Amino acid sequence: MGRRRGLGPDFTKDDGDDGEGGAGGAGRAGAGGTGETDATRRAALGRAARGRAALGRAAAGRAAGDGRRGVRPAVPPPPVHRGEPVRDRTWLPELRAAIWCTAGLFLVMLLVDLANGTLDPWRALCWTAVALVLFTVLYPPRVTAGEHWLASRGPVRTRTVRTDLLVLVRRDDGVAPRLVLCDALGGRVELDPKVLTANPLLWHRLERGVRRSRERGWLRCGAVPMQALADRIDHDGARAVFEASGLE
Repeated sequence: MGRRRGLGPDFTKDDGDDGEGGAGGAGRAGAGGTGETDATRRAALGRAARGRAALGRAAAGRAAGDGRRGVRPAVPPPPVHRGEPVRDRTWLPELRAAIWCTAGLFLVMLLVDLANGTLDPWRALCWTAVALVLFTVLYPPRVTAGEHWLASRGPVRTRTVRTDLLVLVRRDDGVAPRLVLCDALGGRVELDPKVLTANPLLWHRLERGVRRSRERGWLRCGAVPMQALADRIDHDGARAVFEASGLE
């Protein structure tokens, strides 16, 4: 038998056993190469895991710093089910503003009459009627959108259109800009474009209905105002993300 050399697990034999020793050495070299490759791979995976952990800690630190500075992180809107209607989220603050404005004007008129000593039931009734008219003018329509429909509820009546049967989309730029929607069934809705820019979910429902109307051949015009609204919504969304991230 050959004489062993060395004290480690990898040993060699005498020159008399060159054949067996060469084969065993090659096998051991291959196993050693595989072990080295596995060790390198495990080290790389460990470095990647440590890098991800460091990024997570850095993101948590930035979020905590933003919270201390009063910056609100950008949160994606909650998911909405397909058949669930979407409502204008700015309607309630606008309604409160209309109520406060009407109540303030009514109170000022009553106090003026009271200070001049001219307040009587008829004048009080007159100021009440004026306040009601003002509230009717300032009342914000409540816009609601569902699957292929959009409704605008005012103080007197509710108007509805089928967004998948639209035949006209027009923008009227007057004292107060309005987006006019008309469907094939005779429905007509006028709404403020700011409602759509402030409510991306409402815009998504309307855009999907407009696309369906165009595919069916009902809507042959209206691409210009829709594209202008899409650009405005994209711009406002990007600006909101930048402000929430503290980049502006």
